[in-house]
Amino acid sequence: MSIHISIFGVGLIGGSLALCFKGKPGITVTGYAHTEEYAAQVIAKGVVDHVTLSAAEAAQDADVIFLCVPVGSLESYIQLLSEMTLKPGCIITDVGSTKASITACASALALKDACFIGGHPMAGSERSGVGAASSLLFENAYYVLTPPDDVPDDKLQKLIDLLAHTRAHIVQVEPRLHDQIVGAISHLPHIIAVALVNQIRTYNDDNPLYRMLAAGGFRDITRIASSDPLVWRDILLNNRDVLLPLLRDWNEEIQGFIAMLENNSGPGIEEAFRRAGEFRSELPERRKGSIISQYDLYIDVPDHPGIIGSIATELGAQGINLSNVQIIESREEVPGVMRLSFRNEREQERAQQLLTSLGHAVYH
Repeated sequence: MSIHISIFGVGLIGGSLALCFKGKPGITVTGYAHTEEYAAQVIAKGVVDHVTLSAAEAAQDADVIFLCVPVGSLESYIQLLSEMTLKPGCIITDVGSTKASITACASALALKDACFIGGHPMAGSERSGVGAASSLLFENAYYVLTPPDDVPDDKLQKLIDLLAHTRAHIVQVEPRLHDQIVGAISHLPHIIAVALVNQIRTYNDDNPLYRMLAAGGFRDITRIASSDPLVWRDILLNNRDVLLPLLRDWNEEIQGFIAMLENNSGPGIEEAFRRAGEFRSELPERRKGSIISQYDLYIDVPDHPGIIGSIATELGAQGINLSNVQIIESREEVPGVMRLSFRNEREQERAQQLLTSLGHAVYH
């Protein structure tokens, strides 16, 4: 049986989905691009079988439509599709990080001859656009589906079977529960990171030592503050009803630390760190999640010519690919710190074994 897939928004997520499906027996993938310039990029990347600038052409005869557009644009695309004559039995799904609003919108529109099943692949990359697309993006990640109660079982199973090509782990969650959980583990941390960076930015206005000394750990723990402002504007506003109570709970946690410091409560601080460490140790390590994992190694390097090239050459000789190299500090007669970044955990582990065997002090 042949399946015609259409992808609206062939960027990182849409392009990666396309690569998972393209070339599989009986599957044809069409991509919708909103400009000729972007269509050319999609064609050059080769992620789909066909590219069109017409939304109607993309939707025509599609068995499954993936809406891979920003959260703020999802409802307008659902509205657009509701006005078209779609193939009977067509499945429409999305990849947005909020689910309640788009599910309610699709339900209210009463789609003709089609059904909507919300989706959220919990994987991403620090790069964006179709150029960053990869067929491995979803491997070992959680892919959440939020099917409405009235969706036919055969349609849900058809989508699940199709998503098997992503090699992700499919999880079914009620839409509002999804938004509550993702709000807590992804949206709230992004807000905290942005607030923390902006707090330090304000201090830096009076003393530039803040920025100079904020390298290393501070930069690492706040890296999600560099996320796309427009994307996160839409996500946070869309999930505001979930985030407001979460932020109030966060304020209570901070007030707790204020009270412990005011009262010189050493045992209270110890207990807070103990509970946090205990829970964090139970979190899964080998799953992709809503916040992109970093695969970095740090090496102390002496200040002498050729050391950086030597390390890169050793890795290259073993077929270990680096995604980035950074020298965090290097002063005369003081060892520098080299940060090596890798695209996945497997490459990181291979590099650690190799560099350790070569006598380098390697740490995470």
